[in-house]
Amino acid sequence: MDIGLQIKKFREQKNFSQEQLAHKIFVSRQTISNWETNKSCPDVKSLIMLSNIFNVSLDSFIKEDMKEMREIVEKGTIKKFNVMSFVFLAEMIIVAVSAYPLFSIDGYIGVIIWLCLFAVALYTASKIERFKKNYDIQSYKEILAFMDGKQLTYDETQQELGKRNYQKIIFAFLAGVIALVICIIVIFICQHLLN
Repeated sequence: MDIGLQIKKFREQKNFSQEQLAHKIFVSRQTISNWETNKSCPDVKSLIMLSNIFNVSLDSFIKEDMKEMREIVEKGTIKKFNVMSFVFLAEMIIVAVSAYPLFSIDGYIGVIIWLCLFAVALYTASKIERFKKNYDIQSYKEILAFMDGKQLTYDETQQELGKRNYQKIIFAFLAGVIALVICIIVIFICQHLLN
């Protein structure tokens, strides 16, 4: 992607620091840094503000990147992300449902099996996060729709917002599960120390 290089080039031409540019478009300096290193992609509103500040057309910013964005959006990238999300949800349900039966098995075998299931779910979660960092699919969709003179439908926008809230719930659930695991381990250790 060339968007990051373009932002950096135009910023340096205007002799703006990342902090100064961030202040002008109401984002953090870290956000500017992430854009310039292609760790994330600016949304449509930010791109419009950047093009106004740099006095260049929006087309100049993203013309080279539009083809790559279209390929990412149209390819199986979205399907792959949806499959990974579904697998993660299934793993989390299995982890939640299997906790009590596995913990009620005598000895440590049930706990070890449950911890393995939990580790697999955490691995899937980390893959999803890496995937999201590599492909900013929602921003790409919005940019392409804007450049084509369209807007994402209300349903498409709400669907993405719903996914984001859903992810927050999953991460809160994960934090609770981690706390539960730590508590169970501490209880096991305490019981064996007292015996």
